[in-house]
Amino acid sequence: MPAVTVENPLTLPRVAEPAQETAARKVLAVTTAPGGFEGEGFPVRRAFAGINYQHLDPFIMMDQMGEVEYAPGEPKGTPWHPHRGFETVTYLIDGTFVHQDSNGGGGVINGGDTQWMTAGSGLLHIEAPPESLVVSGGLFHGLQLWVNLPASDKMMPPRYQDIGGGQVQLLSTPDGGALLRVIAGELDGHAGPGITHTPITMIHATVTPGAQITLPWREDFNALAYVMAGRGSVGTDRRPVHTGQTAVFGEGGSITVRADGSQDANTPDLEVVLLGGRPIREPMAHYGPFVMNSRQELQQAFDDFQAGRLGTIPTTARERTKSADQHS
Repeated sequence: MPAVTVENPLTLPRVAEPAQETAARKVLAVTTAPGGFEGEGFPVRRAFAGINYQHLDPFIMMDQMGEVEYAPGEPKGTPWHPHRGFETVTYLIDGTFVHQDSNGGGGVINGGDTQWMTAGSGLLHIEAPPESLVVSGGLFHGLQLWVNLPASDKMMPPRYQDIGGGQVQLLSTPDGGALLRVIAGELDGHAGPGITHTPITMIHATVTPGAQITLPWREDFNALAYVMAGRGSVGTDRRPVHTGQTAVFGEGGSITVRADGSQDANTPDLEVVLLGGRPIREPMAHYGPFVMNSRQELQQAFDDFQAGRLGTIPTTARERTKSADQHS
């Protein structure tokens, strides 16, 4: 970890530290993600479990998928399933994943790549490891984030973005102690490639042992920090955090994250995902694969899915599934 990196962060554009008079965001809470299984059985950590939605809005949920070393025949994905009313963001750190949807979107993502799917009015999609990875086994690790859409955009046409790792905006801190990957949104005037309907910022930061980052943060955004690996602290009061924990920040114009001086041998740095977004502040009705504004809209989504109005599985996908079943 991670796939997209540079040997010397000091060669990158630097993010200026906020002015001294900038109000630092205090840490409101630190939560620990419970483990579980998703799709056909791949292990996940539920990063936002136990956090009040008022602190998450516009984010709905986030799963850390893996990190897991699969034996041959073990890699798993998800079956075909529907979505409506939000966006899914899959950020892959290690391994390979294949996405396909009923709207014609999809492709292969490898370590460092991101796929951004706007479900909008609805579609069917599948995410699965390629056959080569199933045969060989190997390391798999990534994140999936769900971003809500406002009522005005929930029924927009679906869209798919394929963001290669080489497109991510790479930045560093003044002392070179951290590598910052801006996937979406902007940081100190540097924009990431992800095109979002709901204004958000998504950053993957690698912080070297003993280094501290203090980043400017939009005051109209919320702020969350999820630790994918390593140990450190958050906020100016240095609240301890470790792998699988999420820090919720309060109001202000800057956030601070620090890596412990000593890390585990298999986790040389602190790996943290920083998220911020402008709250939508609308009623949310969420059940299974649908995120709408009311129970009536949820029921309509289920009715539309059962009636086949959210799309159909492409013929080529059905033929591959049939062929696989015949050979199993």
